[in-house]
Amino acid sequence: MSFSLTETCKKRKRNPKVFRFNSFGDPGSPITPSGPFRQNVRFFIQECGELEEYNVLGNPLWCTLLVHNKTNLMAPLYTLEEDVYQSSHPFCDYCRSAGWSGHFVTKRRYHFIIPMDSGWHKHLDDGAFDNQSHLLHGVIHCNGCGHLICINGYEGGSKVLSGREIMDLWDRICTNLKARRISVEDVSRKRCMDLRLLHGVAYGHSWFGRWGYRFCRGSFGVTEKNYYEAIESLGSLELDEIVRYLSKTKCHKEIKQMVRCYRDMSETKIATIRDLLRFMLTVKPRAPVTKTSSFPSSGFNSRNSTRHALSNRTNIMKEKFVRYKKFSTVVANMDIRWPKRRLEFAAQVIVDALNEHRGVKSGSGGMTRQDVRDAARLHIGDTGLLDYVLKSLNNVIVGDYVVRRMVNSKTRILEYTIHEHDNWIKEPEMEPEAMVHVDHKEESSRMPGNDVNRDVLYVYKNVILGYPDSEQMELGVQTILDSRHFVKEFELNDEMEQVLTFICKLKPSVAEAKYELRDPGCGVIVTVPLHATIGDLKKASEDALRDTYCIADRLVVIGFAELMGVSDEEVLFGLIQSGVELCVSGIAIDLCTPLKYQGGTDNWKVRANTLTGV
Repeated sequence: MSFSLTETCKKRKRNPKVFRFNSFGDPGSPITPSGPFRQNVRFFIQECGELEEYNVLGNPLWCTLLVHNKTNLMAPLYTLEEDVYQSSHPFCDYCRSAGWSGHFVTKRRYHFIIPMDSGWHKHLDDGAFDNQSHLLHGVIHCNGCGHLICINGYEGGSKVLSGREIMDLWDRICTNLKARRISVEDVSRKRCMDLRLLHGVAYGHSWFGRWGYRFCRGSFGVTEKNYYEAIESLGSLELDEIVRYLSKTKCHKEIKQMVRCYRDMSETKIATIRDLLRFMLTVKPRAPVTKTSSFPSSGFNSRNSTRHALSNRTNIMKEKFVRYKKFSTVVANMDIRWPKRRLEFAAQVIVDALNEHRGVKSGSGGMTRQDVRDAARLHIGDTGLLDYVLKSLNNVIVGDYVVRRMVNSKTRILEYTIHEHDNWIKEPEMEPEAMVHVDHKEESSRMPGNDVNRDVLYVYKNVILGYPDSEQMELGVQTILDSRHFVKEFELNDEMEQVLTFICKLKPSVAEAKYELRDPGCGVIVTVPLHATIGDLKKASEDALRDTYCIADRLVVIGFAELMGVSDEEVLFGLIQSGVELCVSGIAIDLCTPLKYQGGTDNWKVRANTLTGV
């Protein structure tokens, strides 16, 4: 349920702070940043948030209302300040996944959440941090480094916001608050296609690449060089060569027609598969053309009605069957923290809930994601496990059933359904040919150009994934699929007048050198007035590091490696360039605290062969 501006104002005791969704985060809106992220986010909460009367796991939260330009509906943006000292999970799993396990543990992290629009009128519950159904969930540490956890647009069940609108909003928020580095694990899918593969071939980057996210790290030893070579190799395949290569396959005729069709439609040359896919993805999807039936209207009697009913049944049976994978096979290829048996148990609980619902409804009606989740939570308390399994359940076999996930055409809400295994895998017997009525609508939809979405899927399955006997193609596809971690680096804006900006990174003093730090991480951003002295910079960097990292709670800064031997009274302006990195030497660093590295007390490292959503 969602509310208009008038309804929202009536429900809140105070006048809510309301902003326009499509311009929120633009330069100067909602705030004009005057420092690093840790300062800007506090100012943002103060100026733009309304403190809620409840908390989530003991953490305060503020609500900012965003009115959607087209629908005039209100979307709540929640900002939660999580105190790491009070948190049951002080270490960041997302830092580990991104390869940042050597970063220092920050004292605070800020969660930015827009719930699913059906829950806009409800309070956030204690499972909010682990809920993968939010329209938006991002977390940013107080040092400015963070993670985009999930984005769910229309495909994810939203009836109001598209994935692109949400992603635009997130990018504007990060830019406005001066985030420094944001990671994302790209597992987004659309119509059974992995978008990082589809967009990689079509555009040369992932779907998130539109907003500046670039390769961070790959699994199974994949390097940045491997990734971009694979993208270039696949995208540069010549269409004429593809058509010749597929000449002895069953999809040859349709691929050939498709290439000719889109070449005729395009005003520019379409030579490679990248050219073809990019053009197809920019063409506005058109509804399949319906041809008029050749049956005389006056002769549509009861006999013809029977024939028409039989033909409908036949057309349904003629439907192209999807290849389904066993869930046990799917999870066997995943590198995650839960044992395989727990994943399979959770999947079976979900199937049992769907089966029970189907029995009550006396049909194959689906259940929404939230309903399935609520039913399964009666048996499974780990919400993170449930969300992961729900995300993986689509066109998979669990026990005797096939689990499918699709958007209900009437409600536009994502639903899960189950069907008997045999009914969906075995090809049914066909009716006698004399009884078959040609469905002209279906025939037309199969014509290239009439259904762009279908054509894209056909190329994806039969060319990108199904290219026959090509080891190089298979290797390229697997390389891209094994690259799911991306990161956006935000440029340090050093254009504020009368201010000097530095990146200060911590290292132990000579006396503490035996405690070698793994990785100075991203340090902190420190700003000082234009005519500040070295002594002023020492004090500012000491305050910033103390405010940011658990390890630096009692830090005393004694100097900078780049300014050794220079008096504290020396003015910085003209001595050192603004925007550079400085190595900070200090004493009283708490090197024995367990809250030192995001990887925990163990020497946790991401292995090369280790392992979300629009």
